[in-house]
Amino acid sequence: MLVEEVMKTDVITLPPHASISNAVELLQKHRIRHIPIVNEDFSIVGIVSDRDLRDASPSVFHGDSSNDSALQNEIKSIMSHPVVTIHPLDFVEEIARIFYDEEFAALPVVKNNILVGIVTEKDMLYTLIQLTGTNVQGSHIEVKVPHQPGIFPEVTSIIGKRKANIISVMVYPFKDDPNYKVLVFRIQTMNPLPVIQDLRNAGYELMWPNNIAEPKI
Repeated sequence: MLVEEVMKTDVITLPPHASISNAVELLQKHRIRHIPIVNEDFSIVGIVSDRDLRDASPSVFHGDSSNDSALQNEIKSIMSHPVVTIHPLDFVEEIARIFYDEEFAALPVVKNNILVGIVTEKDMLYTLIQLTGTNVQGSHIEVKVPHQPGIFPEVTSIIGKRKANIISVMVYPFKDDPNYKVLVFRIQTMNPLPVIQDLRNAGYELMWPNNIAEPKI
């Protein structure tokens, strides 16, 4: 999945000479947490967060109007720069690493040096929900398999024989053992028991559900 598929394009921005008061008003009005700062040609020169604004004008958030002069300072005086940006054609899976490593809450999206969008932590969380298929009603199955070529089609063919539609698939390592991996399926059925039994009959170990006993004959 690409960044351009999940980014917001209606980005609220401010010029560097705007006041801190302007930024506070925009955050409250649009219920956002970050404002990219752009120059005349819409290239990004900084970014301001709600935390930056709280630090610069704590009285605004505590009902004290005695610090009005500080609110008239230009936003460039508190903005963060230079700004880490991403491209619309970056993979979402790769920018997730940037969010994690750098502990960012938002990343501006830039194309040809022009701001075209923004991706937030909330956007990333919603994307994870989509990628894992948890937004669609279905059943969750985790299968421990050998880490070897051809194993994936073998497992999916077993599911396919039951005409169960696969909503999503994920793969992750099995603990610290490089000889195995875990295939995580969400299948569009409310009765996964036939698929579960077929997988067990084929010799696969299920990590989930691992509490459903095999039927007695």
